[in-house]
Amino acid sequence: MPFNVWVLTLAQAFAMSATPMMMLLGGIIGADIAPSPELATLPIASMVVGVALSVLPVSKLMQRFGRKPIFISGALMAATSGMLAAYATSKQDFVLFCLSGMLLGSAGAVVQQYRFAAMESVSEQLAAKAASRVLLGGLVAAIIGPELAVLGGVISDQAYVGAFSFLTIVSLIAATILCFYREPKIERSSSRKATKATGRPLAVILTQPKLWVAIAGATLGYAMMSFVMTATPLHMHHIEHHSLADTKWVIQSHIIAMYLPSLISGVLVARIGVSKMMLLGLLAYVVTIITALLGRELLNYWAALVLLGIGWNFLFVAGTALLPRCYNTDERYKVQAFNDTFIFGAQAMASLSAGWVIHALGWEILLIICLPVIAAQLLLIAWWKLSKSRMLQKERL
Repeated sequence: MPFNVWVLTLAQAFAMSATPMMMLLGGIIGADIAPSPELATLPIASMVVGVALSVLPVSKLMQRFGRKPIFISGALMAATSGMLAAYATSKQDFVLFCLSGMLLGSAGAVVQQYRFAAMESVSEQLAAKAASRVLLGGLVAAIIGPELAVLGGVISDQAYVGAFSFLTIVSLIAATILCFYREPKIERSSSRKATKATGRPLAVILTQPKLWVAIAGATLGYAMMSFVMTATPLHMHHIEHHSLADTKWVIQSHIIAMYLPSLISGVLVARIGVSKMMLLGLLAYVVTIITALLGRELLNYWAALVLLGIGWNFLFVAGTALLPRCYNTDERYKVQAFNDTFIFGAQAMASLSAGWVIHALGWEILLIICLPVIAAQLLLIAWWKLSKSRMLQKERL
C-alpha cells in the first residue's frame, strides 16, 4: 500500500476513537442530564446529524482546496468538540452537550472522506483493499475510545470530564499525523482548477441500478448499526442494569468487530464479488436480531453486537468498493457527496428515533423493525442482478 494509505490508517486510529467514546457515553450522560428520558440518545443523534449536514459542505471544500487542509481542519474541529463536551458535562448543560456532539459529527464527516482519499491513491484493482486497510484504523480506535472513556473518570473528580479531555488530545494527534498526507496529482489538479460540476448530470448517474445497490448497502449497514448500537448502552445500563464495565466491553467488542474483518473484507470482495459480500452482511444482521431477541443476558448483547459489527463491515466495504464503478473521475465529488449524504441522513434518522422507540415500544420491537429494511436490500440486489442479466441478453442479440 502507498504511503498515503498508511498515513490515513494511522490518522483514522486516533480520529475515529472519538466516535466510540461518544457512542458509549452519549446516551448514559444524556439519561442523567436530559430533560426527559426520550431525549437520552439525542447527544448521539446530534453527532450523526452533524455528519449528515456536513457531508456536502466538506465535499465542496475539498473540491475547492484539496483534501489535506480539510483533513487537518476536521481534526482540529474534533479537538474543539472535546473541549466543549468537557465543559458541558461539568456544567450539566444538555443543550451544550448536544452541540458538542453535532460539532464532533461535522469533524466525523471529514473522517469519512479518508476512505475515498485512500482509494484515489491506488489503482482501481487495489481500491477495495485500500478502503478496508484504512478502516483497520478503526480497530485501534475501538480499543482507544472506550478505554479512554472509562479512564477519564479516574483522572477527574467530575464524571466523564476527563474522557472528553482525552478526546481533544487524540484529535490533536490525528491532526499532526495528517500533516504528512500527500495530495495525489488528481487532487492538486482539481483544487488548482477549482473544478466546477462536470461529467454527466447526477440524475443520469442515478439511473444505474448498481449505484443504488452501492448506496443502499452502505446506508442499511450504517442505519441499522446505528439504530441498534445507539439503543444498546441505554438498554443495558439504564434499563437492564448491567454495569458500565460490561456495557463498555459490549460496545468495545462491537466496534472491534466493525473493523477487524477489514483484514480480509477487501480480499473477499475481490474473490466472491460485491453482491455475495452484501448477502453475507445481511445474513449477519438477521442472526444479530435473532440473538438479541433470545435473551437479555450479557452474552446475548455481546454476541448480537459482534455480529452487528461484522455485518456493518461487509455491507459498508462492499458498497464502498462498488461505488467508484458507477462514476467517472470528474464526477467523483458529486457522487461521493450524494452517497454520504444519503448514508448519514439515514443514520441520523435511525439515531434520532432509537431513544424514542426503545422507551415507547421496547427493545424487541426495535429489533423487529430492522427486518423489513433487510428485505428491501435483498430486493434491490435482485433488481440489480435482473437488470444486469437483461442488459447482457440485449448485447448478445
